[in-house]
Amino acid sequence: MRSTELTYVPQSTSKRRIGRGIGVAAAIAVAAAVTAPVAAQAAGAADATPAASSELHDDFNGDGYADLAVAAPTATVGGKKGAGYVAVLYGSANGLNTTKRQVFSQNTAGVPGSAETDDAFGSALSTADLDRDGYADLVVGAGREDTADGGTDSGLVEVLWGGPKGLSGGAALATGKAHDGLGAQGRLALGDVDGDGAEDLVTVENQFNLRVLSGPFARDGSTARDEQIVKDEFDSRVLDLATGDVNGDGVTDVAATENDGDEYDARRVVYWPGSRQGLAPYITVKGADGYRIQGGENLDIGDVDQDGVDDIVVGRAVDGYDSDLDTPAAKGGRVTWIPGTSDGPDGTKITHLNQDSPGVPGAAESGDGFGTDVRVADVNGDGYPDVATGLPYEDLGGVSGAGAVVVLRGSAKGLTGTGAQVVTQNTPNVPGAAEKGDTFGKAVHLADANHDGLADLAAGAPGENGNAGSVWYFRSGPTTVVSPNGTTAFGNTLLGTTATDARLGTGFAG
Repeated sequence: MRSTELTYVPQSTSKRRIGRGIGVAAAIAVAAAVTAPVAAQAAGAADATPAASSELHDDFNGDGYADLAVAAPTATVGGKKGAGYVAVLYGSANGLNTTKRQVFSQNTAGVPGSAETDDAFGSALSTADLDRDGYADLVVGAGREDTADGGTDSGLVEVLWGGPKGLSGGAALATGKAHDGLGAQGRLALGDVDGDGAEDLVTVENQFNLRVLSGPFARDGSTARDEQIVKDEFDSRVLDLATGDVNGDGVTDVAATENDGDEYDARRVVYWPGSRQGLAPYITVKGADGYRIQGGENLDIGDVDQDGVDDIVVGRAVDGYDSDLDTPAAKGGRVTWIPGTSDGPDGTKITHLNQDSPGVPGAAESGDGFGTDVRVADVNGDGYPDVATGLPYEDLGGVSGAGAVVVLRGSAKGLTGTGAQVVTQNTPNVPGAAEKGDTFGKAVHLADANHDGLADLAAGAPGENGNAGSVWYFRSGPTTVVSPNGTTAFGNTLLGTTATDARLGTGFAG
């Protein structure tokens, strides 16, 4: 692995709107990053005005631009291996701004706790305005935290508060029981599941029961309402959570991918309808044959076909099990679109896509990991949300495990392979080069960092530079996910953090 960290800071250009062409741009100049101190820098103008609520999802300083939070949960902090940190870079009119950044760990002033070995601070990230002050807040899981109340690996979920200067201060929101791993990867989501206008926190206890903390939250992390525990009658394992309105009733629902223990032949998709009384018991999504559809390891929610009801998109990256024989497009991993309806997700009209599907770049090969992460947002500005997915174990020109990201297009008929695009470190204008074990695309993210109406792509490569990890940000255009003058790559050198086994880019907030 190379030791040089590459950074490109985008040039200033005017915003592009939907329907406008891409102008000719100068070639990218790539330069080595300069070392910067671990930043708790001011990340927005002191007089910033909070953005409208529809823009708040990732906007921590209220300036109208989406910000990027990325995790390194295995990083060494203060000499403690695996303590973990979270880096935040702020959006601007020119895209992601590498000069406005912050790094948070449990050694940061105002953040509850202290950095300890294997706490895994940053094991899960999510965003919402928990205290309803007009600024998005960052919720962070520390899935291996030992707590006084819960014991070994009980886990901890805490919040970093947004404000006009960016994130600052925090509070503990919830702790688990021994070995719960509360706040572990895939076990954290936010959404108004009781329809009262305040964001609620959804976590997982005992690996399969949902635990709901009803907002709004006070600045000390407390709430005025009792928790809700939604029990699962079976010994399931929640693999990932997402929130959205999948039945069109105006109240946020929760969807999950699950399996039975470590049995990957028993993957399924379930959802809990939201209501004024909180979450109802879960419903399993079934196919045309009346049996539950084969799920995956992760999912996201968005209205891909723009029919007014949110859809579920599932990534099924793990192949090689017996269930591959009787489920479509399983080879090499797949992405499944499940349309939402007024009766809930319709498993009889699903679409499966893998690298053998028409229009999708590449070819399906066992172990590629297509569908490792999925995110839903409108990348090209045509009004239909698209889906970004990683395939971190894709081989490129004989280089094993280099990795790639594919963007699949949304349409009135749902998710399609037509017009799909692929991005790798070998793509023109992308800093760096594909190398063995980089796992580019292990995590992906979509958000509009320059507020031009197009969701920009971020990709994590936690295997880069011998597991130090790096992140790539691509400013989208109407016809491409890689604008010639809008690519930024950064890693531990820019952040001033310890690189050894940090695996920066393991996950993003969303």
